[in-house]
Amino acid sequence: MGKVLIIGAGGVARVTAFKCAQLPEVFGEFMMASRTKSKCDAIAADIKAKYGRDMATAAIDAEDVPALIELINDYKPDLVLNLALPYQDLPIMDACLATKTNYLDTANYEPKDEAKFEYSWQWAYQQKFQDAGILAVLGCGFDPGVTGVFTSYAAKHHFDKMHYLDIVDCNAGDHGKAFATNFNPEINIREVTQKGKFWEEGGWKYTEPHEIKKMLNYPNIGPRPSYLIYHEELESLTKNYPSLKRARFWMTFGDEYLTHLRVIQNIGMASIQPINYEGKEIVPLQFLKAVLPNPGELGENYEGETSIGCRIRGVKDGSERTYYVYNNCQHQSAYDETGAQGVSYTTGVPAMIGAMMVLKGEWSGTGVKNVEEFNPDPFMEMLNVHGLVWHELHDVDLEMD
Repeated sequence: MGKVLIIGAGGVARVTAFKCAQLPEVFGEFMMASRTKSKCDAIAADIKAKYGRDMATAAIDAEDVPALIELINDYKPDLVLNLALPYQDLPIMDACLATKTNYLDTANYEPKDEAKFEYSWQWAYQQKFQDAGILAVLGCGFDPGVTGVFTSYAAKHHFDKMHYLDIVDCNAGDHGKAFATNFNPEINIREVTQKGKFWEEGGWKYTEPHEIKKMLNYPNIGPRPSYLIYHEELESLTKNYPSLKRARFWMTFGDEYLTHLRVIQNIGMASIQPINYEGKEIVPLQFLKAVLPNPGELGENYEGETSIGCRIRGVKDGSERTYYVYNNCQHQSAYDETGAQGVSYTTGVPAMIGAMMVLKGEWSGTGVKNVEEFNPDPFMEMLNVHGLVWHELHDVDLEMD
């Protein structure tokens, strides 16, 4: 049995904690710590009522390295699950280094003062983690996370060389709100308003935000307008699979969502530059986050499903082959099980499975690694067992041209 410390108390952390509670033979003890301890306590009470298990809770500022070190030394976890904000990746990694504790997260680092996310900051910890004899697992949500494992699984079992990769992410759900984001609004809006970026013929190509649009068909959903955006797993996958000639990421957005997004940008509410308001300094995007619906509270009336997968074209035994591996997740089923909507579920479940892989020694080693660098097979097996059943299609039209 292992012992884990979950940092964060949002929808993803809730799902991960619920999933840990279901597996006492793997997660003998678990704690949740967040800036607002009452959020942790509420999740702990729900877990106690549903599973009869106790989850310890604590208050923590995830940017306060000395306080993190003290908490980790007091609790002595085998693994820290960073389910907080991407700004807090490096402080938590620093605390794990100081205490020689394994680390796992679901999203790569980005600085507060710049809407830019990339792995370079975390990859720079490679030697430090090796010297400390500990492991850091990066990007173990769904995308990034499962999408990397899907790609690794395809490379291992279905291709000699992969040439083209399209990651496709569709949320066909309806939460009934005029405008809401499915995870932290500040992070979500920063992500989707950046310029597009994709890999082609050995270099990065850039586009304006939402400049490239395609109608893509999603299983059990049908055609949806999909937009080329940049997503962090493209950086690690093109590094770890150099045979890729092109790698892109597509995400669906409805017209109403994009209209709201344009208005938010046009009136300056997407800005991350502080302004002075009545003698106080505020960041417009952080203020907007405070007035938008809480993503963790969208689940109760959320209908529909998500569909996320990898569409790959390459060569096997001298012949060109195509492969599509994907998961569809029902928002209502996710809510019924964990009290969180499907987007939180599809991130929280892989975080738990990744933790399981580390605790059971299926994923091991030292240093800083992305998920596609590990054996995909046991992770893929656990996806089917723990609520994210995947499907595969061979030699079909991938709509990739």
